[in-house]
Amino acid sequence: MSEASNRAEKPPPPNWILQHPAYQQMKSLQIEDSAQVHAAFLVFMDLTEVRQWKEVSCVKSPELQVILLEGREKEGAPVQTVLPLPVHRSLSHKSIRHVLDRGFPMLLCAVASDSTLVYQRMTDGLVTPDPPAGPFQDLGRRQHRKRRQKP
Repeated sequence: MSEASNRAEKPPPPNWILQHPAYQQMKSLQIEDSAQVHAAFLVFMDLTEVRQWKEVSCVKSPELQVILLEGREKEGAPVQTVLPLPVHRSLSHKSIRHVLDRGFPMLLCAVASDSTLVYQRMTDGLVTPDPPAGPFQDLGRRQHRKRRQKP
């Protein structure tokens, strides 16, 4: 018997995500939107396995019916709240306000259907951006355009 036929006879492995303890814990929070639970799990795995965040836990937000993740980017860093959201789900200002009112810095994580994750830091109010880093120099060159005069 060839190796290819041996592989064809074996049943596919069970879905490991459904068996993962973190996924089981998220399911126990009884969030009705299974896509949001799946998104939360993908973000949890990214934070813990790829980004090496510390003390990551999942918390149910009964008002929003979502799973929030809380964790520290590194040991001793402040706790941050992450809102994992499938890209097809809408988000209101009231929802963002509810998460910001928890008192921790907030990250919104958009989760695409291909498991792409995009993080966006959310703040309470406007924040002045940091100046650009690098050896930049103002050369004093400005483009001036003449305005057309209307007849």
